[in-house]
Amino acid sequence: MLLANQMEITVGSTPLMLQDVVLVARYKHKVSLAESSKEKVIRSRQYVERLLEEKRVVYGLTTGFGKFSDTYIPGEEAKELQVNLIRSHACGIGQPLSEEVTRAIILLRVNALCFGHSGIRLEVIERMVEMLNKGVTPVIPEQGSLGASGDLAPLSHLALVLLGEGEAYFEGEKMEGGKALCKAGMAPVSLQAKEGLALINGTQVMTAIGALACWDAISLSKWADCSAALTTEVLRGVRQAFEPLTHVIRPHAGQQLVAQNILKLTDGSKLMTNQGELRVQDAYSLRCVPQVHGASRDAIQYIHDRLIVEINSVTDNPLIFAEEDKVISGGNFHGQPIALVMDFLSVATAELANISERRIERMINPQLNDDLPAFLTKNGGTHSGLMIAQYAAASLVSENKSLAHPASVDSIPSSGNQEDHVSMGTIAARKAAKIIENAHHVVAIELLCGGRAADYRGPEQLGAGTKWVYSQLRKHIPFVEEDHVMYPYFSQISGLMKNIDTIVEMDQRLGM
Repeated sequence: MLLANQMEITVGSTPLMLQDVVLVARYKHKVSLAESSKEKVIRSRQYVERLLEEKRVVYGLTTGFGKFSDTYIPGEEAKELQVNLIRSHACGIGQPLSEEVTRAIILLRVNALCFGHSGIRLEVIERMVEMLNKGVTPVIPEQGSLGASGDLAPLSHLALVLLGEGEAYFEGEKMEGGKALCKAGMAPVSLQAKEGLALINGTQVMTAIGALACWDAISLSKWADCSAALTTEVLRGVRQAFEPLTHVIRPHAGQQLVAQNILKLTDGSKLMTNQGELRVQDAYSLRCVPQVHGASRDAIQYIHDRLIVEINSVTDNPLIFAEEDKVISGGNFHGQPIALVMDFLSVATAELANISERRIERMINPQLNDDLPAFLTKNGGTHSGLMIAQYAAASLVSENKSLAHPASVDSIPSSGNQEDHVSMGTIAARKAAKIIENAHHVVAIELLCGGRAADYRGPEQLGAGTKWVYSQLRKHIPFVEEDHVMYPYFSQISGLMKNIDTIVEMDQRLGM
Protein backbone atom coordinates (compact mmCIF):
# COMPACT_ATOMS: atom_id res chain seq x y z
CA MET A 1 0.00 0.00 0.00
CA LEU A 2 1.01 3.60 -0.54
CA LEU A 3 1.64 4.43 3.13
CA ALA A 4 3.78 1.37 3.72
CA ASN A 5 6.52 3.12 1.77
CA GLN A 6 7.34 6.14 3.91
CA MET A 7 9.29 7.86 1.18
CA GLU A 8 10.85 11.27 1.65
CA ILE A 9 9.41 14.07 -0.43
CA THR A 10 12.18 16.07 -2.14
CA VAL A 11 11.32 19.69 -2.85
CA GLY A 12 12.89 21.64 -5.67
CA SER A 13 13.84 18.95 -8.16
CA THR A 14 10.52 18.02 -9.76
CA PRO A 15 7.06 19.59 -9.60
CA LEU A 16 5.05 18.85 -6.47
CA MET A 17 1.85 16.90 -7.10
CA LEU A 18 -1.31 16.65 -5.00
CA GLN A 19 -0.24 13.27 -3.67
CA ASP A 20 3.01 14.80 -2.36
CA VAL A 21 1.04 17.49 -0.54
CA VAL A 22 -1.28 14.90 1.02
CA LEU A 23 1.57 12.64 2.12
CA VAL A 24 3.38 15.47 3.89
CA ALA A 25 0.30 17.24 5.24
CA ARG A 26 -1.79 14.27 6.42
CA TYR A 27 0.64 11.41 6.75
CA LYS A 28 3.68 13.40 7.91
CA HIS A 29 6.19 12.12 5.39
CA LYS A 30 9.62 13.73 5.76
CA VAL A 31 10.79 16.54 3.49
CA SER A 32 14.21 17.38 2.05
CA LEU A 33 15.56 20.05 -0.30
CA ALA A 34 17.11 19.25 -3.67
CA GLU A 35 20.72 20.39 -4.00
CA SER A 36 19.91 22.21 -7.24
CA SER A 37 17.30 24.32 -5.48
CA LYS A 38 19.75 25.22 -2.72
CA GLU A 39 22.10 26.66 -5.30
CA LYS A 40 19.32 28.82 -6.78
CA VAL A 41 18.40 30.15 -3.36
CA ILE A 42 22.00 31.01 -2.53
CA ARG A 43 22.55 32.86 -5.82
CA SER A 44 19.36 34.84 -5.34
CA ARG A 45 20.37 35.88 -1.81
CA GLN A 46 23.82 36.92 -2.95
CA TYR A 47 22.20 39.21 -5.50
CA VAL A 48 19.96 40.76 -2.82
CA GLU A 49 22.97 41.47 -0.63
CA ARG A 50 24.68 43.17 -3.56
CA LEU A 51 21.63 45.39 -4.06
CA LEU A 52 21.76 46.35 -0.39
CA GLU A 53 25.46 47.22 -0.65
CA GLU A 54 24.69 49.41 -3.66
CA LYS A 55 21.79 51.06 -1.75
CA ARG A 56 19.41 50.63 -4.66
CA VAL A 57 15.77 51.62 -4.16
CA VAL A 58 13.86 48.31 -4.38
CA TYR A 59 10.30 47.70 -3.21
CA GLY A 60 10.17 45.66 -0.02
CA LEU A 61 13.94 45.68 0.26
CA THR A 62 14.68 49.33 0.87
CA THR A 63 11.12 50.67 0.88
CA GLY A 64 7.94 50.21 2.90
CA PHE A 65 4.99 48.13 1.79
CA GLY A 66 1.67 48.77 0.08
CA LYS A 67 0.87 52.47 0.29
CA PHE A 68 4.31 53.00 1.86
CA SER A 69 6.09 51.68 -1.24
CA ASP A 70 7.51 55.14 -1.93
CA THR A 71 9.00 55.47 1.57
CA TYR A 72 12.74 54.78 1.57
CA ILE A 73 14.09 52.63 4.42
CA PRO A 74 17.81 53.06 5.19
CA GLY A 75 19.95 49.95 5.49
CA GLU A 76 20.23 49.97 9.26
CA GLU A 77 16.43 49.79 9.56
CA ALA A 78 15.93 47.02 7.00
CA LYS A 79 16.02 44.20 9.56
CA GLU A 80 13.61 46.01 11.87
CA LEU A 81 11.31 46.55 8.89
CA GLN A 82 11.02 42.79 8.30
CA VAL A 83 10.14 41.97 11.91
CA ASN A 84 7.68 44.85 12.08
CA LEU A 85 6.08 43.56 8.88
CA ILE A 86 5.43 40.14 10.40
CA ARG A 87 4.08 41.46 13.68
CA SER A 88 1.83 44.09 12.12
CA HIS A 89 0.44 41.72 9.49
CA ALA A 90 -0.39 38.87 11.89
CA CYS A 91 -4.05 39.92 12.04
CA GLY A 92 -5.73 36.56 11.62
CA ILE A 93 -9.15 35.95 13.14
CA GLY A 94 -11.27 32.93 13.98
CA GLN A 95 -10.63 29.25 14.51
CA PRO A 96 -7.19 27.86 13.65
CA LEU A 97 -6.68 26.08 10.36
CA SER A 98 -6.25 22.34 10.81
CA GLU A 99 -2.74 21.03 11.37
CA GLU A 100 -2.83 19.22 8.02
CA VAL A 101 -3.70 22.45 6.17
CA THR A 102 -0.93 24.31 8.01
CA ARG A 103 1.61 21.61 7.13
CA ALA A 104 0.51 21.90 3.50
CA ILE A 105 0.98 25.67 3.67
CA ILE A 106 4.55 25.30 4.92
CA LEU A 107 5.36 22.75 2.23
CA LEU A 108 3.98 24.93 -0.56
CA ARG A 109 5.76 28.03 0.74
CA VAL A 110 9.05 26.10 0.86
CA ASN A 111 8.47 24.92 -2.71
CA ALA A 112 7.83 28.46 -3.96
CA LEU A 113 10.91 29.82 -2.21
CA CYS A 114 13.08 27.07 -3.70
CA PHE A 115 12.73 28.51 -7.20
CA GLY A 116 15.27 31.14 -6.21
CA HIS A 117 13.29 34.27 -7.05
CA SER A 118 12.54 35.38 -3.48
CA GLY A 119 15.90 36.53 -2.15
CA ILE A 120 15.57 34.64 1.14
CA ARG A 121 18.48 32.92 2.89
CA LEU A 122 18.72 29.14 2.59
CA GLU A 123 18.84 28.73 6.37
CA VAL A 124 15.35 30.22 6.73
CA ILE A 125 13.92 27.71 4.24
CA GLU A 126 15.77 24.90 5.98
CA ARG A 127 14.22 25.98 9.29
CA MET A 128 10.76 25.67 7.72
CA VAL A 129 11.61 22.16 6.53
CA GLU A 130 12.80 21.37 10.04
CA MET A 131 9.43 22.54 11.40
CA LEU A 132 7.69 20.03 9.14
CA ASN A 133 10.03 17.17 9.98
CA LYS A 134 9.95 17.78 13.75
CA GLY A 135 6.23 18.49 13.94
CA VAL A 136 6.17 22.15 14.95
CA THR A 137 2.90 23.44 13.48
CA PRO A 138 2.07 27.16 13.73
CA VAL A 139 -1.40 28.18 14.87
CA ILE A 140 -2.88 30.06 11.89
CA PRO A 141 -6.36 31.64 12.23
CA GLU A 142 -8.51 30.78 9.23
CA GLN A 143 -9.91 34.27 8.55
CA GLY A 144 -8.27 37.55 7.59
CA SER A 145 -6.93 37.10 4.05
CA LEU A 146 -8.14 39.06 1.03
CA GLY A 147 -6.23 36.80 -1.35
CA ALA A 148 -4.07 39.69 -2.64
CA SER A 149 -1.32 40.62 -1.86
CA GLY A 150 -1.40 36.91 -1.37
CA ASP A 151 -2.30 35.49 2.04
CA LEU A 152 -0.56 38.16 4.09
CA ALA A 153 -2.31 37.77 7.44
CA PRO A 154 -2.31 33.97 7.77
CA LEU A 155 1.23 33.57 6.43
CA SER A 156 2.39 36.13 9.01
CA HIS A 157 1.22 33.79 11.76
CA LEU A 158 3.44 31.10 10.23
CA ALA A 159 6.38 33.51 10.16
CA LEU A 160 5.80 34.56 13.79
CA VAL A 161 6.70 31.06 14.95
CA LEU A 162 9.93 31.17 12.96
CA LEU A 163 10.76 34.27 15.00
CA GLY A 164 9.98 32.44 18.24
CA GLU A 165 6.71 34.30 18.67
CA GLY A 166 3.03 33.49 18.10
CA GLU A 167 1.62 30.07 18.92
CA ALA A 168 2.25 26.54 17.70
CA TYR A 169 1.23 22.95 18.23
CA PHE A 170 3.89 20.47 19.27
CA GLU A 171 3.27 16.86 20.29
CA GLY A 172 -0.45 17.51 20.52
CA GLU A 173 -0.16 20.57 22.76
CA LYS A 174 -0.77 24.22 21.92
CA MET A 175 1.92 26.53 23.29
CA GLU A 176 3.93 29.69 22.64
CA GLY A 177 5.89 29.55 19.41
CA GLY A 178 9.27 30.00 21.09
CA LYS A 179 8.52 27.20 23.54
CA ALA A 180 7.52 24.85 20.70
CA LEU A 181 10.80 25.55 18.88
CA CYS A 182 12.77 24.97 22.08
CA LYS A 183 11.03 21.66 22.80
CA ALA A 184 11.79 20.55 19.22
CA GLY A 185 15.46 21.50 19.61
CA MET A 186 15.21 24.43 17.22
CA ALA A 187 16.28 28.06 17.49
CA PRO A 188 14.29 31.04 16.16
CA VAL A 189 15.57 32.90 13.10
CA SER A 190 16.56 36.55 12.86
CA LEU A 191 15.14 37.96 9.65
CA GLN A 192 17.23 40.03 7.31
CA ALA A 193 16.25 42.38 4.48
CA LYS A 194 13.50 41.10 2.14
CA GLU A 195 12.93 37.92 4.17
CA GLY A 196 9.76 38.96 6.00
CA LEU A 197 8.10 39.84 2.72
CA ALA A 198 9.38 36.63 1.12
CA LEU A 199 7.67 34.61 3.83
CA ILE A 200 4.21 36.17 3.59
CA ASN A 201 3.64 37.43 0.06
CA GLY A 202 2.09 34.47 -1.75
CA THR A 203 -1.00 32.36 -2.36
CA GLN A 204 0.03 29.32 -0.36
CA VAL A 205 -2.84 29.38 2.16
CA MET A 206 -5.63 29.34 -0.40
CA THR A 207 -3.66 26.88 -2.53
CA ALA A 208 -2.97 24.52 0.38
CA ILE A 209 -6.63 24.46 1.37
CA GLY A 210 -7.54 24.01 -2.28
CA ALA A 211 -5.03 21.21 -2.87
CA LEU A 212 -6.31 19.09 0.01
CA ALA A 213 -9.91 19.87 -0.94
CA CYS A 214 -9.30 18.89 -4.56
CA TRP A 215 -7.68 15.62 -3.50
CA ASP A 216 -10.77 14.88 -1.41
CA ALA A 217 -13.03 15.88 -4.29
CA ILE A 218 -11.27 13.40 -6.59
CA SER A 219 -11.84 10.55 -4.13
CA LEU A 220 -15.40 11.79 -3.51
CA SER A 221 -16.15 11.58 -7.23
CA LYS A 222 -15.04 7.92 -7.24
CA TRP A 223 -17.16 7.07 -4.23
CA ALA A 224 -20.10 8.95 -5.75
CA ASP A 225 -19.89 6.60 -8.73
CA CYS A 226 -19.82 3.65 -6.31
CA SER A 227 -22.81 4.89 -4.34
CA ALA A 228 -24.74 5.67 -7.53
CA ALA A 229 -24.05 2.18 -8.88
CA LEU A 230 -25.17 0.55 -5.64
CA THR A 231 -28.33 2.68 -5.52
CA THR A 232 -29.12 1.97 -9.15
CA GLU A 233 -28.82 -1.75 -8.50
CA VAL A 234 -31.03 -1.87 -5.40
CA LEU A 235 -33.64 0.19 -7.28
CA ARG A 236 -33.52 -2.30 -10.18
CA GLY A 237 -32.15 0.31 -12.58
CA VAL A 238 -32.12 0.05 -16.37
CA ARG A 239 -28.61 -0.85 -17.55
CA GLN A 240 -29.01 0.45 -21.12
CA ALA A 241 -28.61 4.05 -19.90
CA PHE A 242 -24.91 3.34 -19.32
CA GLU A 243 -24.07 1.60 -22.59
CA PRO A 244 -21.25 3.21 -24.61
CA LEU A 245 -23.41 3.93 -27.67
CA THR A 246 -25.11 6.81 -25.90
CA HIS A 247 -21.94 8.33 -24.47
CA VAL A 248 -19.62 8.07 -27.44
CA ILE A 249 -21.81 10.50 -29.39
CA ARG A 250 -21.53 13.09 -26.62
CA PRO A 251 -17.86 12.50 -25.94
CA HIS A 252 -17.19 14.43 -22.75
CA ALA A 253 -14.36 12.56 -21.04
CA GLY A 254 -15.96 12.55 -17.60
CA GLN A 255 -19.31 11.35 -18.89
CA GLN A 256 -17.73 8.42 -20.72
CA LEU A 257 -15.60 7.51 -17.70
CA VAL A 258 -18.55 7.51 -15.30
CA ALA A 259 -20.69 5.40 -17.65
CA GLN A 260 -17.82 2.89 -17.88
CA ASN A 261 -17.49 2.90 -14.09
CA ILE A 262 -21.18 2.13 -13.55
CA LEU A 263 -21.00 -0.74 -16.02
CA LYS A 264 -17.86 -2.15 -14.35
CA LEU A 265 -19.31 -1.81 -10.88
CA THR A 266 -22.56 -3.53 -11.81
CA ASP A 267 -21.02 -6.18 -14.05
CA GLY A 268 -22.68 -9.51 -13.30
CA SER A 269 -25.50 -7.92 -11.30
CA LYS A 270 -28.72 -9.91 -10.98
CA LEU A 271 -30.58 -6.79 -9.86
CA MET A 272 -30.08 -4.50 -12.85
CA THR A 273 -32.88 -4.71 -15.43
CA ASN A 274 -33.23 -4.27 -19.16
CA GLN A 275 -35.18 -1.56 -20.89
CA GLY A 276 -38.88 -2.43 -20.73
CA GLU A 277 -38.45 -5.29 -18.24
CA LEU A 278 -39.77 -3.29 -15.26
CA ARG A 279 -39.80 0.19 -16.74
CA VAL A 280 -38.66 1.85 -19.95
CA GLN A 281 -36.47 4.45 -18.26
CA ASP A 282 -35.35 5.57 -14.80
CA ALA A 283 -35.58 8.93 -13.09
CA TYR A 284 -32.83 11.44 -13.86
CA SER A 285 -30.96 10.85 -10.58
CA LEU A 286 -30.23 7.32 -11.86
CA ARG A 287 -30.32 7.62 -15.63
CA CYS A 288 -28.28 10.83 -15.81
CA VAL A 289 -25.49 9.82 -13.42
CA PRO A 290 -22.87 9.79 -16.24
CA GLN A 291 -23.88 13.25 -17.41
CA VAL A 292 -23.99 14.82 -13.93
CA HIS A 293 -21.08 13.03 -12.26
CA GLY A 294 -19.12 13.30 -15.49
CA ALA A 295 -19.49 17.07 -15.67
CA SER A 296 -18.24 17.33 -12.09
CA ARG A 297 -15.31 15.05 -12.87
CA ASP A 298 -14.31 17.20 -15.85
CA ALA A 299 -14.51 20.29 -13.67
CA ILE A 300 -12.42 18.69 -10.92
CA GLN A 301 -9.79 17.64 -13.47
CA TYR A 302 -9.54 21.23 -14.71
CA ILE A 303 -9.25 22.47 -11.12
CA HIS A 304 -6.56 19.88 -10.39
CA ASP A 305 -4.52 21.08 -13.37
CA ARG A 306 -4.77 24.73 -12.32
CA LEU A 307 -3.71 23.83 -8.78
CA ILE A 308 -0.63 21.98 -10.01
CA VAL A 309 0.40 25.11 -11.91
CA GLU A 310 -0.11 27.29 -8.83
CA ILE A 311 1.61 24.89 -6.43
CA ASN A 312 4.71 25.03 -8.64
CA SER A 313 4.69 28.80 -9.19
CA VAL A 314 6.50 31.75 -7.65
CA THR A 315 3.99 34.17 -6.13
CA ASP A 316 6.24 36.73 -4.43
CA ASN A 317 6.57 40.43 -4.94
CA PRO A 318 9.04 41.77 -5.82
CA LEU A 319 10.63 38.97 -7.83
CA ILE A 320 14.40 38.55 -7.94
CA PHE A 321 16.03 37.73 -11.29
CA ALA A 322 19.70 37.54 -10.38
CA GLU A 323 21.01 36.41 -13.74
CA GLU A 324 19.14 39.21 -15.54
CA ASP A 325 20.16 41.78 -12.87
CA LYS A 326 16.49 42.70 -12.39
CA VAL A 327 14.02 43.09 -9.56
CA ILE A 328 10.45 43.29 -10.84
CA SER A 329 7.38 44.39 -8.92
CA GLY A 330 4.45 42.55 -10.44
CA GLY A 331 1.25 40.84 -9.41
CA ASN A 332 1.96 37.13 -9.08
CA PHE A 333 0.59 37.26 -5.53
CA HIS A 334 -2.93 37.89 -6.83
CA GLY A 335 -5.12 34.90 -6.03
CA GLN A 336 -7.61 35.20 -8.88
CA PRO A 337 -6.57 31.96 -10.64
CA ILE A 338 -7.25 30.04 -7.43
CA ALA A 339 -10.32 32.06 -6.43
CA LEU A 340 -12.12 31.19 -9.65
CA VAL A 341 -11.33 27.48 -9.58
CA MET A 342 -12.25 27.21 -5.90
CA ASP A 343 -15.66 28.64 -6.69
CA PHE A 344 -15.85 26.14 -9.56
CA LEU A 345 -14.90 23.35 -7.14
CA SER A 346 -17.70 24.42 -4.81
CA VAL A 347 -20.30 24.13 -7.56
CA ALA A 348 -18.94 20.86 -8.98
CA THR A 349 -18.92 19.04 -5.65
CA ALA A 350 -22.19 20.54 -4.44
CA GLU A 351 -23.80 18.91 -7.48
CA LEU A 352 -22.45 15.48 -6.51
CA ALA A 353 -24.20 15.91 -3.18
CA ASN A 354 -27.39 17.26 -4.77
CA ILE A 355 -27.96 14.24 -6.98
CA SER A 356 -26.86 11.85 -4.22
CA GLU A 357 -29.56 13.21 -1.89
CA ARG A 358 -32.18 12.63 -4.58
CA ARG A 359 -31.08 9.00 -4.85
CA ILE A 360 -31.34 8.65 -1.07
CA GLU A 361 -34.93 9.87 -1.27
CA ARG A 362 -35.75 7.29 -3.94
CA MET A 363 -34.37 4.47 -1.81
CA ILE A 364 -36.35 5.29 1.33
CA ASN A 365 -39.61 6.55 -0.25
CA PRO A 366 -42.08 3.65 -0.56
CA GLN A 367 -43.69 5.35 -3.56
CA LEU A 368 -40.38 5.31 -5.44
CA ASN A 369 -38.25 2.42 -4.16
CA ASP A 370 -39.63 -0.57 -6.08
CA ASP A 371 -41.10 -2.45 -3.10
CA LEU A 372 -38.24 -1.98 -0.67
CA PRO A 373 -39.50 -1.45 2.92
CA ALA A 374 -40.58 2.13 3.62
CA PHE A 375 -37.62 4.09 5.01
CA LEU A 376 -35.68 0.81 4.80
CA THR A 377 -37.19 -0.72 7.93
CA LYS A 378 -39.59 -3.66 8.11
CA ASN A 379 -41.15 -2.35 11.31
CA GLY A 380 -42.32 1.06 10.13
CA GLY A 381 -44.21 3.03 12.74
CA THR A 382 -42.49 1.51 15.72
CA HIS A 383 -39.24 2.20 13.92
CA SER A 384 -38.34 5.24 11.78
CA GLY A 385 -35.57 3.48 9.87
CA LEU A 386 -33.49 5.83 7.73
CA MET A 387 -36.12 8.58 7.53
CA ILE A 388 -34.06 11.19 9.38
CA ALA A 389 -30.84 10.21 7.67
CA GLN A 390 -32.40 11.70 4.55
CA TYR A 391 -33.27 14.83 6.55
CA ALA A 392 -29.61 15.20 7.48
CA ALA A 393 -28.52 14.79 3.86
CA ALA A 394 -31.10 17.35 2.73
CA SER A 395 -29.84 19.80 5.36
CA LEU A 396 -26.26 19.49 4.14
CA VAL A 397 -27.32 19.89 0.52
CA SER A 398 -29.22 23.05 1.39
CA GLU A 399 -26.25 24.44 3.31
CA ASN A 400 -24.02 23.73 0.32
CA LYS A 401 -26.28 25.82 -1.90
CA SER A 402 -25.63 28.84 0.32
CA LEU A 403 -21.90 28.14 0.51
CA ALA A 404 -21.62 27.75 -3.27
CA HIS A 405 -22.28 31.45 -3.86
CA PRO A 406 -19.02 32.64 -5.47
CA ALA A 407 -16.51 34.52 -3.33
CA SER A 408 -14.42 35.59 -6.32
CA VAL A 409 -16.99 38.10 -7.59
CA ASP A 410 -16.34 40.27 -4.53
CA SER A 411 -13.53 42.76 -4.04
CA ILE A 412 -12.85 45.41 -1.37
CA PRO A 413 -10.06 47.98 -1.86
CA SER A 414 -7.30 47.97 0.78
CA SER A 415 -3.99 49.62 1.68
CA GLY A 416 -5.11 53.17 0.94
CA ASN A 417 -6.60 52.04 -2.40
CA GLN A 418 -3.18 50.89 -3.62
CA GLU A 419 -4.49 47.33 -3.53
CA ASP A 420 -7.80 48.15 -5.16
CA HIS A 421 -8.80 44.72 -6.51
CA VAL A 422 -8.45 41.56 -4.46
CA SER A 423 -9.44 37.94 -5.11
CA MET A 424 -11.07 36.63 -1.92
CA GLY A 425 -9.46 33.35 -2.98
CA THR A 426 -8.92 32.09 0.56
CA ILE A 427 -12.58 32.53 1.39
CA ALA A 428 -13.42 30.63 -1.82
CA ALA A 429 -11.06 27.81 -0.84
CA ARG A 430 -12.44 27.55 2.69
CA LYS A 431 -16.00 27.39 1.36
CA ALA A 432 -15.07 24.71 -1.17
CA ALA A 433 -13.45 22.61 1.56
CA LYS A 434 -16.59 22.85 3.70
CA ILE A 435 -18.82 21.88 0.78
CA ILE A 436 -16.63 18.85 0.07
CA GLU A 437 -16.80 17.83 3.73
CA ASN A 438 -20.59 18.11 3.60
CA ALA A 439 -20.74 16.20 0.31
CA HIS A 440 -18.72 13.33 1.80
CA HIS A 441 -21.35 12.96 4.51
CA VAL A 442 -24.19 13.03 1.98
CA VAL A 443 -22.58 10.28 -0.11
CA ALA A 444 -21.83 8.40 3.12
CA ILE A 445 -25.54 8.47 3.94
CA GLU A 446 -26.33 7.20 0.45
CA LEU A 447 -23.87 4.34 0.92
CA LEU A 448 -25.44 3.54 4.29
CA CYS A 449 -28.88 3.43 2.67
CA GLY A 450 -27.58 1.44 -0.29
CA GLY A 451 -25.99 -1.12 1.99
CA ARG A 452 -29.23 -1.50 3.97
CA ALA A 453 -31.24 -1.87 0.76
CA ALA A 454 -28.74 -4.46 -0.54
CA ASP A 455 -29.30 -6.51 2.59
CA TYR A 456 -33.01 -6.63 1.74
CA ARG A 457 -32.40 -7.44 -1.93
CA GLY A 458 -29.66 -9.98 -1.19
CA PRO A 459 -26.02 -8.81 -1.41
CA GLU A 460 -25.09 -11.95 -3.32
CA GLN A 461 -27.04 -10.50 -6.27
CA LEU A 462 -24.82 -7.41 -6.53
CA GLY A 463 -22.33 -6.81 -9.33
CA ALA A 464 -18.65 -7.56 -8.96
CA GLY A 465 -17.69 -3.98 -8.10
CA THR A 466 -20.62 -3.15 -5.87
CA LYS A 467 -19.98 -6.34 -3.89
CA TRP A 468 -16.57 -4.87 -3.02
CA VAL A 469 -18.23 -1.57 -2.03
CA TYR A 470 -20.75 -3.47 0.10
CA SER A 471 -17.97 -5.49 1.75
CA GLN A 472 -16.10 -2.30 2.66
CA LEU A 473 -19.25 -0.96 4.31
CA ARG A 474 -19.87 -4.13 6.26
CA LYS A 475 -16.29 -4.20 7.55
CA HIS A 476 -17.12 -1.06 9.48
CA ILE A 477 -20.91 -0.75 9.67
CA PRO A 478 -23.06 -3.72 10.75
CA PHE A 479 -26.54 -4.39 9.42
CA VAL A 480 -28.92 -3.40 12.23
CA GLU A 481 -32.58 -3.37 11.29
CA GLU A 482 -33.89 -1.90 14.55
CA ASP A 483 -33.65 1.83 15.20
CA HIS A 484 -30.25 2.75 16.62
CA VAL A 485 -27.89 5.71 16.86
CA MET A 486 -26.53 6.27 13.35
CA TYR A 487 -24.57 9.52 13.39
CA PRO A 488 -21.23 7.83 14.20
CA TYR A 489 -21.67 5.74 11.05
CA PHE A 490 -21.79 8.84 8.86
CA SER A 491 -18.34 9.92 10.08
CA GLN A 492 -16.97 6.37 9.85
CA ILE A 493 -18.02 5.99 6.24
CA SER A 494 -16.77 9.49 5.40
CA GLY A 495 -13.41 8.59 6.95
CA LEU A 496 -13.31 5.37 4.94
CA MET A 497 -13.91 7.36 1.76
CA LYS A 498 -10.89 9.58 2.52
CA ASN A 499 -8.54 6.79 3.60
CA ILE A 500 -5.66 6.76 1.17
CA ASP A 501 -5.08 2.99 1.39
CA THR A 502 -8.75 2.31 0.64
CA ILE A 503 -8.58 4.67 -2.34
CA VAL A 504 -5.52 2.81 -3.65
CA GLU A 505 -7.29 -0.53 -3.20
CA MET A 506 -10.35 0.83 -5.01
CA ASP A 507 -8.21 1.93 -7.93
CA GLN A 508 -6.46 -1.45 -8.07
CA ARG A 509 -9.61 -3.55 -7.79
CA LEU A 510 -12.08 -1.44 -9.74
CA GLY A 511 -9.89 0.68 -12.03
CA MET A 512 -11.60 3.86 -10.85
